[in-house]
Amino acid sequence: MPKINPSPDFLPGTLEMLVLKTLSRGPNHGWGIAQHVRQVSQDALKIGEGSLYPALQRLLLNDFVEAEWGVTENNRRARYYRITSAGQKHLEAEKRSFAFLLAGIARVMETS
Repeated sequence: MPKINPSPDFLPGTLEMLVLKTLSRGPNHGWGIAQHVRQVSQDALKIGEGSLYPALQRLLLNDFVEAEWGVTENNRRARYYRITSAGQKHLEAEKRSFAFLLAGIARVMETS
């Protein structure tokens, strides 16, 4: 099977949805969020700092996440993000929209 090089771009809103989904498991710092997405997607999705931190800022501005400073497992200072109740509601709406979009793409791909 040929190896597919994943695009660094995400569909609009997808990155924020992945971040919120990751944070729905519990608070995490930026590097931890990126690592979780990479691991769970089996390296199909890699989030760079240049995309992740602006997405986290957008989520903070929309009150979908909260942040506070803490210390990592490696004894380093890091900003930890936590999903808010508004973020949880937004995540559920985004999941429904994304499922609808995926179903539409699948229908197109299944036609001859």
